[in-house]
Amino acid sequence: MKAPLHRLAGALQATKGPVLVITGAGISLASGIPTFRGADAGAVWKRDITELGTMRYFCEEPEGSWSWYLARFDKVIGAAPNPGHVALVELERWCERRATRFLLVTQNIDGLHRDAGAKALVEVHGSAHRVRCATVGCEHGAPRGWLERASVDLDAFRANPTREAVPRCPSCGSFLRQHVLWFDEYYQSHEDYQWNRVMEAVADCELLLFVGTSFSVGVTDHALSEARGRGVPVFNLDPSGQAIRGVELIAEPSEVALPELAAALS
Repeated sequence: MKAPLHRLAGALQATKGPVLVITGAGISLASGIPTFRGADAGAVWKRDITELGTMRYFCEEPEGSWSWYLARFDKVIGAAPNPGHVALVELERWCERRATRFLLVTQNIDGLHRDAGAKALVEVHGSAHRVRCATVGCEHGAPRGWLERASVDLDAFRANPTREAVPRCPSCGSFLRQHVLWFDEYYQSHEDYQWNRVMEAVADCELLLFVGTSFSVGVTDHALSEARGRGVPVFNLDPSGQAIRGVELIAEPSEVALPELAAALS
């Protein structure tokens, strides 16, 4: 075990918690899902997602929004957890045995942490496995409603991707939309994002671990700033070697380093 990973293991053994882990797209790269801002060849950020991933674009062109997301989600839905996801479940159980509070917050919408068995989990950007009504206040829309994607017949839209074929809400007839946080929306826009729970965890944690994130969204900025301000030990697992002031870098792939960490703690 390399020295930075050894120091993380020691910090986990020394802390009484709470432990907060925040993951980004990098942890799912080994599962075949492209990152957003990463250096991998399929990084989604290389296309104009800041335009496509917005409520404004959906309102202007719902059929274009649905087509783009279906193309991306086809890669997500069939993916399986990799050893990094599994190791974080083992870390959660290790904390549970020690009566140490633990929370995993993921920016990812792929559902792989849940598939791996994570329980103390917040999917703060939503889920590719859910959709919701675009009309706020509908029983299937914000602030608390949603539908399982599997319950929605998408065959008609796939066969004829036009505005007329965009899936509709079974309750009010409005267009259905993706159950994800768009770039022109707020974390507080849906209860399923559990933003208050995340903020409580950020304020209380005594050890913070980032895995596979580019530090380019609100939740990572806030968590890092808060942890620095309180002098909380912060570790960043990132094979790119990105150096961040006040953060202990572990420059290894998560699917390699996290199983090593879990084995060292067992």
